Amino acid sequence: MIKQNLLLNIPAKIPDEICEELFSSGGMRIERIVSKGHCSLESDWYDQDENEWVLLVQGKAVLEFEAGEQLKLAAGDYLNIPAHKKHRVAWTAPEIETVWLAVFTS
Repeated sequence: MIKQNLLLNIPAKIPDEICEELFSSGGMRIERIVSKGHCSLESDWYDQDENEWVLLVQGKAVLEFEAGEQLKLAAGDYLNIPAHKKHRVAWTAPEIETVWLAVFTS
């Protein structure tokens, strides 16, 4: 067993959003996502085949859904995004790393 920490080993410079698979088994996958001022392009929508349970561990973000709903997220906030519910990252804090824990299930 190797102990690890979601908030460690984050590069000082993050030119692109970082997505790292931490664990997968059967129909489940867990990822750490690190953003710092990153967001989706206006025309890009996630339309995933999997359900996504997401926890904002650190930082701030805004998720936008295709119907126009926006959710402001702060550290500790979490939600479940059902498969095929189109969404995008509208904003993440530029001054601090925003760390997400995403659990994908089929």
